[in-house]
Amino acid sequence: MTTTDTTKRTSLLPSIADFLFIAIFLLVSVHLGKSLLNDGDTGYHIRAGEYIMKTMKVPDHDMFSYLTPPLPWTAHEWLSEVIMALVHNAFGLTGVVVFFSFFIALTAMLLFETIHASDRNILISLAVVILASASSGLHWLARPHIFSLPLTLAWYHILCLYQYKDRNLLYVLPLLMLLWVNLHGGFMGGFILLSVFLAGNAFQALRSGCDRQKALARLKGLSVAAALCLAITVVNPYGYDILLFPFKLTSSGYLMDSISEFMSPNFHERYAKGFELYLILLFAAFAWSRKKLDVFDVLLIALFLHMSLYSARYIPLFAIVAARILSRLLNEGLRERDTPFSRFMERRSRNISRLDATAMRYLWPAASVVLVVYFAVTGRIAYGFEPKTKPVAATEFIKRERIVGNMFNSDEFGDYLIYAAAPSYKVFIDGRLDMYGAERLKEFRQVTAFQQGWEKVFEKYGITWVIFEANSHLSRYLLLNKDWKLIYADEAANIFVKNIPQYRDLIDRYRAVTPVIVDDKKEPA
Repeated sequence: MTTTDTTKRTSLLPSIADFLFIAIFLLVSVHLGKSLLNDGDTGYHIRAGEYIMKTMKVPDHDMFSYLTPPLPWTAHEWLSEVIMALVHNAFGLTGVVVFFSFFIALTAMLLFETIHASDRNILISLAVVILASASSGLHWLARPHIFSLPLTLAWYHILCLYQYKDRNLLYVLPLLMLLWVNLHGGFMGGFILLSVFLAGNAFQALRSGCDRQKALARLKGLSVAAALCLAITVVNPYGYDILLFPFKLTSSGYLMDSISEFMSPNFHERYAKGFELYLILLFAAFAWSRKKLDVFDVLLIALFLHMSLYSARYIPLFAIVAARILSRLLNEGLRERDTPFSRFMERRSRNISRLDATAMRYLWPAASVVLVVYFAVTGRIAYGFEPKTKPVAATEFIKRERIVGNMFNSDEFGDYLIYAAAPSYKVFIDGRLDMYGAERLKEFRQVTAFQQGWEKVFEKYGITWVIFEANSHLSRYLLLNKDWKLIYADEAANIFVKNIPQYRDLIDRYRAVTPVIVDDKKEPA
């Protein structure tokens, strides 16, 4: 067989990068798609986007809660919400899941391409990206933060090209920032990365034995880029206030300690196992490689590792930043040691790389996208919020019975109620906990923990009915309280009304409703 024949035979095979995209895209969109809707925030993002398109205005006050006066709201993800609303209006929740699955897979493919461009062993690059993707899976949700993943990667790659390859693409950063600042609050990650490279070059400029002039030149270029990016952030509906928003959020210790995704990762949980393995391999590579890390790598690892250990939501960012460093350390470790294993890895990598070079790029990823879209359009895959955990049937009951009055609900239920029942029904609280603030979150916790004076919260807000998780302490308490009557129950939600004349008809008609027995192994709310 000739070389030409071999090339023809292999040209239709997917490249390794294509394979990564296809595998992750199909896994997430076809098999794990339901998990992308585990967080009800998706629902309020969609409705917020529809509101923006309908009014042609980005809101500065809340419109989904009955709290008065309306709370000030920084809809810092407004552009993401508009995009989500457009996709939802065209293809429903299934389309939203497929849409975000695409960006998750795209990030993995681009991560592989960026690190393999610098490290020659294709097997190491592949293993690192698979592990990075596995550690990031805990935050694979159909929410705006997914946009920050490819943007962080692109931003980081441009800075690495400037620092290590003398390729100046810094002019792209302000354009990325213009998009990023309107998509998601993760734009601050871009400034964190810029700060690391600024600090690293400043350190090198002051250090003897380094090329001081080159470091100063880079420092100047990065300073100009940072200034332009800072200036461009004001091109958003909230002006310079958008820069203050992340600091206002993180400065509230109560919010940071109360919102689950801001908490530290729990290594006893299954979701953290990929991250744990990633850390073990990274520190093993530190010990194995004889080459010291440069100042940039030390700063990047120290800063992003701290962020990921402080808050689990930053693990995907750490995985992206650390992938290049881990891959380089493993490559250097192999090159430094002439062992049967290193020679085997080198041979295998060369053979696979030769085949990889002949692949027709992007053909199979495009085909996989077409296939999944076809499945979605024809109904072969369909996604919605999980009725076992979200108040899907309960919300239909509410709308059918036209229950009036102020409700008390959990934040997760509030997200779904906004999606399924707004604007007819307004919630007590939802996933925008930064908007509600620490004081209202404390009031919510006061009720659910039955702290002293919790009844006064109901009086303060005129609450006359409750929709809450079936397997919760609040539901169990209200079942025993003669002042509240259960009128609806399923395995996800209970609905109670106050035992007052206003609800006498509902109480009489649903007197026989009994709570559904829920598995006690589930964590109560």
